[in-house]
Amino acid sequence: MRNKSFFKDLSVLIPMVLSGFLCITLVFLLWEKTTADTTFPSTLKEVSTIFISISGFMAALIMIYLAWSAASLKKVRTTAIDSLSKITQKMHSFRNILDLLLRSKMWISGLQEYIDEEFEGLTFFDVKEFYKGRSKLAIEFLQETHHYEETENLYLELKSILMTSTKEKQIPESIRYPKVYNKEIVSKWLEHKCGSGLWYFFGYKYGRYKESLDYNSVFERHQEKIMTLANSIDSEAFEDSSFNEVFLAKLGEYMSKEVIPKLFQFQGRTEKQLPTIMGYLYTIFLFLVVFGVLLPLVFLLFNLSLITLVISYSIVISLIFFIATSFYQFVVKEANS
Repeated sequence: MRNKSFFKDLSVLIPMVLSGFLCITLVFLLWEKTTADTTFPSTLKEVSTIFISISGFMAALIMIYLAWSAASLKKVRTTAIDSLSKITQKMHSFRNILDLLLRSKMWISGLQEYIDEEFEGLTFFDVKEFYKGRSKLAIEFLQETHHYEETENLYLELKSILMTSTKEKQIPESIRYPKVYNKEIVSKWLEHKCGSGLWYFFGYKYGRYKESLDYNSVFERHQEKIMTLANSIDSEAFEDSSFNEVFLAKLGEYMSKEVIPKLFQFQGRTEKQLPTIMGYLYTIFLFLVVFGVLLPLVFLLFNLSLITLVISYSIVISLIFFIATSFYQFVVKEANS
């Protein structure tokens, strides 16, 4: 990995060194020619207007591209913010449903006290990442003989979705619904497929767990509220659903495959920075304007020393050489990022 990074650095460093060497060589050669050939200074002055035109044209193209890219990025961010707001609201509704399920009587008697009291502070993430050795409580939990038909895992999973930070160890009495979810915990939800437990327990393996998860024990008014919330998430997906194991499995699958991945995706888009190549192009634009346009103009207006024009030509020619030898690497890097 270090070797790969080293070679990437070299691919930029070598063109830069060669361009610098070329610039110094050109300054020396052009200046020598002005002293050796009496007609050469006149030639340099004559081509200065063409030189300014070419540099100005290249700078204008880069400026237009930079402005267009900035506008495009702004549009992407605006769209992402709008989409993030909608998907965040869906996540709010889903967490509201889970809050009702967690506080219901559908769980095996004693499970809630067992997790919340005997294993107080244990999180679903601790259990899933026990191999990292960060939580002794998680190792104890996995070594323990449970009597809750594995539903303790589902309980922990649903609890994790009600948390708003990976540092939290208990869900608060009043569930928080932030404007923007912490990216770290969204990443954890995505990594551990949080929400898919509903599909697994109420769908794929429901025949095995139906005696351990009595969804009919959820208060009727809460069932109605859950269905209303589900329809606010996606009225088309849950249009003909009723509160049963099929609905709960479908809800879990929808959240783990549709909502949480998109929540993570849109958060990334709203935080998108200007690509590295934009900085690269802006640097080129700056050099072209200063040394390809302004410096020759100042030379013509104020009749400065000929060395000014020699330096201007040398820097711009070296810059074009640098673009020719390094641009491909920047494009590849940007495409792979």
